Amino acid sequence: MNKQGFEFSFSWIFAMIIGVAILALAIYGVTRFIANEQTLQDAKTVKEIGVLLNPLETGFESFKTTTVTFPVETRIYNKCSLKGFFGQQLIQISQKSFGEWTKTDLDVSFPNKYIYSEVPIEEKKFILFSKPFKLPFKVADLIYMIPKNKYYCFKNAPENIQEEVENLNIENVRAENCSLSRGKKVCFGGGGECDILVSYDKGKGLVKKKEQIMSFEQDSLMYAAIFSNELEYECQLKRLMKRVGSLTDLYKSKETFISRAGCQSDFGNDLTALKNMATALKSSGDLGAFSLIVEKIEDKNSNNWECRLW
Repeated sequence: MNKQGFEFSFSWIFAMIIGVAILALAIYGVTRFIANEQTLQDAKTVKEIGVLLNPLETGFESFKTTTVTFPVETRIYNKCSLKGFFGQQLIQISQKSFGEWTKTDLDVSFPNKYIYSEVPIEEKKFILFSKPFKLPFKVADLIYMIPKNKYYCFKNAPENIQEEVENLNIENVRAENCSLSRGKKVCFGGGGECDILVSYDKGKGLVKKKEQIMSFEQDSLMYAAIFSNELEYECQLKRLMKRVGSLTDLYKSKETFISRAGCQSDFGNDLTALKNMATALKSSGDLGAFSLIVEKIEDKNSNNWECRLW
């Protein structure tokens, strides 16, 4: 055997092995770098979503609408957590990169947002609108998020709901002849071929989706139940009740303050009762018990113009 040729062949093979190893490490390093950069980009995008949600604060308006558009296909995972003083709105996103969906376990939290959607939702463009939730004072703005390619048609809706839907003036949600409509049919009072059933009586009732049943008080919670799932709906409701408890304490303090200026009112016991009910709420099925105390507090506030608390 030619010893020189053997040494040459061995050196050449060894060099190839080293070269392949270096190339593999380089590819791994680049892949890790791209993955880390994508994770950071996803987190940045979620924070930008949080900023874009700020204009949906309604003030004295009934509804506000806006759109969010991404440069690539995006999946939004809308989640809810009860951890923290007011709980947390969690958002996680995954975007298409080189034909593949990015993977991240990074959740970005917002303590003051309440977003309702299916999980996940996927599109480049999303329609968002909001409506205030009051009990009886304003508690928060509820935000509903729908992909641009998803449609809802409200069938046999009460007149006030039809007017609200028409005033939204967005293509995705309509109150019209649902036999000609794409997407999910939301039927009020029953009906055939319905994806979602709503039992509605003066702002109170039930939303049924297959095996899911959600109770609501006020139209804002009705929309929340329609556009989300049971797990997230119930979690967000408990978050709202945490906020109700805190707000009742603030209004009790305000009542004490204005009483020193000569304003005599008697909200204290009722606000305490409302807080206790909010704290004790286990599920949306407990909402019906709020009606009497909420009406009582609202009447007191409305009839005491000079000493209103809100």
